[in-house]
Amino acid sequence: MAAQALRLLATRDTECASVEQLGQAAAEAFRQRPDYAVVTSFPGLGDLTGARVFAEIGDDRVRFADARSLKAFAGSSPVTKASGNSESVTFRRVKNDRLAAVGWIWAFVASTKTPGGAGHYRRRRDRSDRHAAALRHLFNRLLGQLYFCLQIGQLFDEERAFPNFADQPQPTAA
Repeated sequence: MAAQALRLLATRDTECASVEQLGQAAAEAFRQRPDYAVVTSFPGLGDLTGARVFAEIGDDRVRFADARSLKAFAGSSPVTKASGNSESVTFRRVKNDRLAAVGWIWAFVASTKTPGGAGHYRRRRDRSDRHAAALRHLFNRLLGQLYFCLQIGQLFDEERAFPNFADQPQPTAA
């Protein structure tokens, strides 16, 4: 059993090294893209998370007609169903799961590391949104801003993106 455990650990070490090499290769390839500076200017989008977002949305500018269609593709925009006297607003179940997963990370980092993201998240929580809904709403807003910035080639500007929270202090880690 000791020999088997050593072999399993050696296999795990090889797999971890392969994952590390793949991550470095993906980051290096992403750095070569012309939109690298725009994507990584957003809080929470580094080399790997930015590469994932960029890989999922693609570099074709006409793929999405507007920011709304990109948000629907990502699953961050709500679905409103109305029938007669009733109306319900729910989240999307059919979406790009990989983009939604990286969006969760992106929104979480933005909500903890920037005053604008933290203020937007806190405002949604104060409106009785749950944690997941507040993060999804922040992701929705960031995704719309990413669409706009990629269309015009402009870097992210927190003061323009979150004007109500620009003068608040930077959140600190607890």
